[in-house]
Amino acid sequence: MLAFLHLVDKISTKIGHLFAWTIVLLTGIIVYEVFTRYVLNSPNPWVFDASYILYGILFMMAGAYTLATNGHVRGDILYGFLEPRTQAILDLILYFVFFFPGIIALTYAGYTFADEAWAIKEMSSITADGPPIYPFKAFIPLAGFFLLLQGVVEVIRCIMCIKDGAWPKREDDVEEVDVEKLKASLGKN
Repeated sequence: MLAFLHLVDKISTKIGHLFAWTIVLLTGIIVYEVFTRYVLNSPNPWVFDASYILYGILFMMAGAYTLATNGHVRGDILYGFLEPRTQAILDLILYFVFFFPGIIALTYAGYTFADEAWAIKEMSSITADGPPIYPFKAFIPLAGFFLLLQGVVEVIRCIMCIKDGAWPKREDDVEEVDVEKLKASLGKN
């Protein structure tokens, strides 16, 4: 079972690392726009659309990676002092009450949203003569799928922790250390 968890973690990590490169592209586009706007006095209307689209893709496709690295926001100060079983029970409840309904809705609505955008070959309406945005809307259900897959893995982790009393080991590059350091400094290990 641990091999399956690590496989999905690796997939989420690879996707996160791949889409992290959009930051480089986004930075290049913004630098280009600043140069053309302020040095050449020739702004480009497509840059706003491009930056908006690239940031959206980065944000969506990094979701599963962030979940795999245990990086989503939570009250770590209080949460970190709970016993692992209690953490797992709390996480399991929250996955089923909030996470899965939200991600299933995102995936379903995102598929419909993307399908309609492809059907009409949707163009951006933010700027005149905006670029096509229908290819980028396909990332919405895709991101939802990867989040669902990683969510299933996290639920399995919760069940394993409830059963064993300890969290199953994550890949080395996704270990949480801040709470452990805090506990060690307070002598609560």
